[in-house]
Amino acid sequence: MDAATLRDDMVAGLEHESKAVIDSERVSAAMRAVPRHEFVDEAAAYADRSLDHAGTRVLAPSTAARLLEALAPEPDDRVLVVGAGVGYTAAVCAEIAGESNVNAVDIARRLVLDARRNLDRANYGGVFVDRRDGAHGLATYAPFDRILVEASAVRPPPALVDQLAADGRLVLPLGAHDQALAAVEDGRVIERFGPTSFAPLLVAGEQTDAVERNRTYREDRERAERVAQRRHGWEHDWIDWEGG
Repeated sequence: MDAATLRDDMVAGLEHESKAVIDSERVSAAMRAVPRHEFVDEAAAYADRSLDHAGTRVLAPSTAARLLEALAPEPDDRVLVVGAGVGYTAAVCAEIAGESNVNAVDIARRLVLDARRNLDRANYGGVFVDRRDGAHGLATYAPFDRILVEASAVRPPPALVDQLAADGRLVLPLGAHDQALAAVEDGRVIERFGPTSFAPLLVAGEQTDAVERNRTYREDRERAERVAQRRHGWEHDWIDWEGG
């Protein structure tokens, strides 16, 4: 069975299941057009399940569809995707808004390089992908009509809210343990789209390919010294006896 037929079957399943996750023509057409096998292993490209890649989770098609439906991008919208991953979600946004209007950032260098390569191979090379701390957004290209965050946060990152256009929309998984997919407009949550579960938004130093911070060693040493200073009673006596 060819890839186009597999994509049609995948999207049809997401539209007609008892709990359909696609109900807009734009998202339906875009997901039918984007060759997902250019972004993930071909054998699993059109199965509705998540995958692991380079320390991150590649979203299942149904999860990607939920995010895109909540985001509701329109033609010519300026879009920022925080958490480029393998580039698939950015490609679907590019199919709707135009590739020159879509930007993506990721904190992991490996993922940035993979997303660039995948997007170029799938003919969406005009999408700009850069290595950035996602919580800081991409101020150089702001304002954005749509911002999608593919990681959870307890509250909407202020920098992302500031980078929205006047009538812009930010979509992200909101919460720590009890997460819900939420849409933010004018600095406030205007709609929730049900429970979800995402890894937290990372900050500099937490990504899997980060250079370990020197202060980590210092912090460990200082902590050990503080613990030693708190010893009392028989512990000090025992140390003194050993020294004698």
